[in-house]
Amino acid sequence: MKTIEEPRLESDLVYRFEFLAEFIGFTPADASAVQAIGPFLGPMIPQIVDRTYEKLLAYDATARHFVERQSGFEGPAAASPAQLRPDDPQIRFRKEHLQRYLTQILTKPCDAKMVPYLDMVGKIHTSQAGNSAIEVPVVQMNALMGLLSDLLIETISEAPIDSARALKSVQALTKLLWIQNDFVNRHYQRTG
Repeated sequence: MKTIEEPRLESDLVYRFEFLAEFIGFTPADASAVQAIGPFLGPMIPQIVDRTYEKLLAYDATARHFVERQSGFEGPAAASPAQLRPDDPQIRFRKEHLQRYLTQILTKPCDAKMVPYLDMVGKIHTSQAGNSAIEVPVVQMNALMGLLSDLLIETISEAPIDSARALKSVQALTKLLWIQNDFVNRHYQRTG
């Protein structure tokens, strides 16, 4: 039986990543499989992002987060969720962030150097980073991660690759997204 330093899982991000990766079986071969499917998924990212934002803007609970000015955004913002449109400047700004995120996880090595980035993706959706007035509830973050997973799996299923490679790509990407989801959820833990 392997001993895990549980307090260290909360204080050492790389240790946490390594534990998660080992436990769910996210191996270097999986990291390579994610990067190998990247060239196919890369050109599809704009469509994945558009579909994601169609869903986000279809619900008042998720759309409301795009009314508050996002950190780093300087342009005009809609006054209410009902006024939001997919081509609003602030929505385009947020779409660019999601495109960069997807590009990062599909093209960069998923190793200890990526851990701070995965953690910041979780943190930026809370009041701990970015605009302190914006805190996306964890249920909405979980829904977003589930949606992204589904859209990526659907896109991989349409790739002109053999079924064995498609399955390996789906498994690898799913493991990575579960690790990402943990790095999101850790910022919602409250003590006391």
